[in-house]
Amino acid sequence: MRRAVVFLKAEGVKAHPAGQLIVMGVPGPELTDGLRDLIRRVQPGGFIFFTRNMSEAGPFHRLVQECAGLLDHPAIMTVDQEGGRVSRLAVMGERPPSGEDLAKAGRDDWFYEHGRLTGRLMRLVGLNLDLAPVLDFAPRERAGIDNSLAGRCFGENPAQVVKRAGEFLRGMQEQGVKGTGKHFPGYTFCGIDPHGDLPLVSRTREEIEKEELAVFREVGSRCDAIMVGHAQFPAWGKGSGPASLNREIVTGLLKEKMGYRGLVMTDDLEMGAIANRYGSAEASRQAVRAGEEILLFCHNPACVEIAGDALAEMPEKDWTQAVQRVREFGRTLFRSSGAFDTQAWRETNEATRELRQKVQAAA
Repeated sequence: MRRAVVFLKAEGVKAHPAGQLIVMGVPGPELTDGLRDLIRRVQPGGFIFFTRNMSEAGPFHRLVQECAGLLDHPAIMTVDQEGGRVSRLAVMGERPPSGEDLAKAGRDDWFYEHGRLTGRLMRLVGLNLDLAPVLDFAPRERAGIDNSLAGRCFGENPAQVVKRAGEFLRGMQEQGVKGTGKHFPGYTFCGIDPHGDLPLVSRTREEIEKEELAVFREVGSRCDAIMVGHAQFPAWGKGSGPASLNREIVTGLLKEKMGYRGLVMTDDLEMGAIANRYGSAEASRQAVRAGEEILLFCHNPACVEIAGDALAEMPEKDWTQAVQRVREFGRTLFRSSGAFDTQAWRETNEATRELRQKVQAAA
């Protein structure tokens, strides 16, 4: 077994390369000295941002640039910017229309416009990867079930989501921002919210292949990344555990059977579905062995430290291919530079408001 590289505070100590498999959240709108030290030592693959990091767009842009500047490699800078209630940037500007409202309006060209404006907003503040689009669907008979998807889906069936998510993705990618399809292999039939605990999806492989996977086959192949969800699928074994930690699902199904070649990441490993059953170290080890290439730790820097140490203790053969994939992905990302463009931010938010208003009028 390869010896662990200890993360020391001393200047000149080389970070362990497996730290690049972590994308981490930061607690507030500014970095502390202790957090800067942690980031320099772990050298994560990038950062995920939330409303707690945002007050006004200009200062947030500076935070994004500072975080990127602490890394020795290109940084993944990501956020959940879907539209509707899951729109982190709305705290600094306008809230885009929700997937549900866009679906009710029924104008596929508006999904493209939504993606284009989303990409523009993200690029202006230095973000290069959106954790969107949602590729789950929302059957009418499941309305009211609290499984985290309320208002977020682009349609009632796979065919609607395929066309609309593809348009959203195209608009966003044209702005230079990458997209993440989620939540593989599907949260549609979850009975509970995985933020709280582990859902059980009692669907056969044939049912999942016909419906949930139809979207990932068609649109997922165009996504730059795929997020694997925290739900248990007994179709892959009674003791299969969360999909995000299951090698048969991550590697066997997504990568080998479906041939996906983009970046593969976990949903947040601090969610109840995982944290109620695994510590940060064990979750990280299982995720990497399953074939995940990015591990999301969205909230607690202590979890990042623990995960970094756990990854450093793993044999090199377990993480080296994933690190190479992350490095290749990083070379394709745009890097934010220069001053924040206040005028462009205002204009793009105004266009976002106009889109929301016409969608709501038509819905």
